[in-house]
Amino acid sequence: MTIGFGFALAVSALAGAAHAQRDPAYEAARASGQVGEQLDGYLGVVGAQSGDIRKLVSALNIKRRDAYTKNVPQGSSIEDFAFITGCNLIAKTTVGEKYQAPDGQWQTRGSAAPQRHSRCP
Repeated sequence: MTIGFGFALAVSALAGAAHAQRDPAYEAARASGQVGEQLDGYLGVVGAQSGDIRKLVSALNIKRRDAYTKNVPQGSSIEDFAFITGCNLIAKTTVGEKYQAPDGQWQTRGSAAPQRHSRCP
């Protein structure tokens, strides 16, 4: 699988899952920096958060895992597919949103492009 091909598949695979995530609780948690995009393609909890936020993240990550499992290209692993999707989701963050930088630390997106892992397409 080429990176470009995998990237395109990752984008299309998550279109439905990402849309489902746009409920008010998710939007509020994202806007307030309680959650952020991780390098592995899953949503992460930023800092110490309530049980409700942790449940929200867990439920959304179950949906993401399901989307990755259903759409992973033959010859690729779910983890690689999720990583490529994570690259795309981090790239799509907007100013003020949290994302995981290549060193694993949480960053807040500014007006510049987010820091990207060297394996990202």
